Amino acid sequence: MIRICICGGGSLAHVCAGVLSFQSEVEVNIFTRQPERWSQHIIVTDHEGKTYKGNLNVISNNPQEAMHDCNIIFLCLPGFAIESTLECIKPYIGNAVVGSIVCSTGFFFTAHRVLGNNARLFGFQRVPFIARTTKYGHAANLLGYKPQVSIAVENMEDKEEFRKIVESLWMTPTKLLHSHYEASLTNSNPILHTGRIYSMWKDWNGELYSHNILFYKEWTVEASKTLIAMDKEFMQLLDVLPVTPGAIPSLLEYYESHDAISLTEKIRSIVAFQDITSPMKEVDGGWIPDFESRYFTEDFPYGLKIIIDLAKENNIHTPNLKKVFEWGMSKCMKMSET
Repeated sequence: MIRICICGGGSLAHVCAGVLSFQSEVEVNIFTRQPERWSQHIIVTDHEGKTYKGNLNVISNNPQEAMHDCNIIFLCLPGFAIESTLECIKPYIGNAVVGSIVCSTGFFFTAHRVLGNNARLFGFQRVPFIARTTKYGHAANLLGYKPQVSIAVENMEDKEEFRKIVESLWMTPTKLLHSHYEASLTNSNPILHTGRIYSMWKDWNGELYSHNILFYKEWTVEASKTLIAMDKEFMQLLDVLPVTPGAIPSLLEYYESHDAISLTEKIRSIVAFQDITSPMKEVDGGWIPDFESRYFTEDFPYGLKIIIDLAKENNIHTPNLKKVFEWGMSKCMKMSET
């Protein structure tokens, strides 16, 4: 029996809880600030109608209770919550392996600082599922599976055996990475989200939109041009870090494209992305950007910032990354002042 404690209550936590607890040889605990909102039973439905009905073992805001006898402690948390959660659970980790479903917001760097360099860690380069909560603590939708995921693993005697466990648990072909940099540095959310948002609203002056823009289905060539420019600088950074060539493909490679037009067509066509909306909120008369969304509060100060800082440390010139970062941070700071 594998016992897993999931820390967090977002969409990915819901889907992982359902998919993992559905499996007969897995017990799932939930460590959450809001245990009263969770049911002992969770239902996850995928985009083809397949249903995972799981039973949760322990649901608690007490870390000692939630971590008891667990083999794996799995963080499904926004970047700002990683350090405080690791500090909270540190006394109760024992021999468990600690992992994160998102590493691009600093999981490995923070875990090294809080838990020490000998901690047994793992983390995904990209999330295995596209997820949305439908009823908090009760149900979620699994909007799409990844054909393959990659994980970084540290301080484990048999990394290959652990890779097999992850592959089985998350039901997705899984590849081992060579260093935590290969999981921590991604051109997914920190570049994909921030570049798209910048292209959408860099000149926004308060006008209303008639609808919530579909983030991917209404993707633009301008967004693709911004993305390609940012990604080129990101690739230059990877060249000077301990990253295996090809471990982190360029965005053009990843999306099997060759220029801004083909990239735009590819992103617009991805079925699992069709219904995903933009970080916007409805107001009287229309829609406006939501600068309090995690696309701003996480992807700029925790995702893109790591890339910016490493580029600075390694003397890599990144005018496009810096331009997008400074614009996004200006929006985050304005919201924090209100």
